[in-house]
Amino acid sequence: MKDEKIVGSFQLMKSLNKSLILNTIRTHGSISRSDIAKETKLTPPTVTNIVNELLEEGLVKEWQTGSSSGGRKPILLKINSSNFYVFGIDISPREIRFAITDLNAQTLLYKTITMKEEMTSSRLFQMIAKQLYIMMDEACIELKKFVGIGIGIHGRIDADEGSSGFAPQLQHRNVPLKKELEKEFRLPVKIENGVRAMAIGENWFGNGVGISNLVCIKISHGVGAGFILNKKLFHGTNGLAGEIGHMFIESSGLKCSCGNDGCLEALVGSEGIKQRTLNKISLGYKTKLIERTNGMIENVNGQLIYEAALEGDMLAKDILEETGRYLGIAIMNIIHLFNPERIIIGGGLAKAKNFILTPIQEVVEQRALTEQAKKTEIVLSKLGDQATVIGAVALVLNEMFSVQYESVS
Repeated sequence: MKDEKIVGSFQLMKSLNKSLILNTIRTHGSISRSDIAKETKLTPPTVTNIVNELLEEGLVKEWQTGSSSGGRKPILLKINSSNFYVFGIDISPREIRFAITDLNAQTLLYKTITMKEEMTSSRLFQMIAKQLYIMMDEACIELKKFVGIGIGIHGRIDADEGSSGFAPQLQHRNVPLKKELEKEFRLPVKIENGVRAMAIGENWFGNGVGISNLVCIKISHGVGAGFILNKKLFHGTNGLAGEIGHMFIESSGLKCSCGNDGCLEALVGSEGIKQRTLNKISLGYKTKLIERTNGMIENVNGQLIYEAALEGDMLAKDILEETGRYLGIAIMNIIHLFNPERIIIGGGLAKAKNFILTPIQEVVEQRALTEQAKKTEIVLSKLGDQATVIGAVALVLNEMFSVQYESVS
């Protein structure tokens, strides 16, 4: 028993050292063995042994010679990013996005599948598995070249178990996607709430690179947030952290899908924006939206409202600016609660940046407590529509390269 513990501890330490070296190479882009030893505080023989293993496995490669102040020039190492691949999946209420990327999250193949009807748990798994096999064939990449599958999914997630707890707009409970996909593909599967995956994606590859305290907000059909605090992904005690869509904003607000009145999601989510628009039209407000929908105003949606606003339609502009003010109240509350360095806004509403950003910033500047809080950076997602699917890829890469994003309660 004692010997088994010694072996296990040795293997764990070796694995941690390997992740440390991998992440050091990744963050530098290219680096010599001697510089790895200096930065990681590992002994040169340890670095040499682990690097040799990584070279044999094909995870790193010798690239070119570096500069030298005297003696032989060192050989620089870099991640062999094009030798292995990752599946990224973004499951939202109305569509599923799939991507195959390399280890730098460069997309080789990308697809969007629309869900035209309610999807049972078994049919959801079958659709995903079928699509992954199709994409492997189209990309001409063998399964053995993949290092994992990452999934970002709408709703509450048990990240440890890898199951979907409850997704109100998907009508799914306890979907064991991790278990089923690992059984099917024999690959590690990482699953996370979609907006938390987006937060990790932005922190690795987007507008959150190098930021230790970061909040990502996604506004589309629903509204949620992903928090990275002190470089760690925050889940809360029961995984509820980030459900800002159900933050109370207005006492006379619309009824939310959760049953309460005045939630942020009921005001700035796609259905909320639509309902607020219909309410104003019913009061006699003039708008081009009636013409754009051929008189079938019940078919109005966020895209049509945005297009009308671009054409100068006053009702459409007012709706989007009001949306920005509602969102500004929520962001101000987040700033006071968590004091992040930067807030990133993504999702469909981010496309209306010309109409929502100024009202958001005005609310924050008027109401935030301190000058520093008033100047909190509020930016748009760099990764756009692919933010969650790239975040799903980053879930897998994080498992490979570091132990940075552990859950904080």
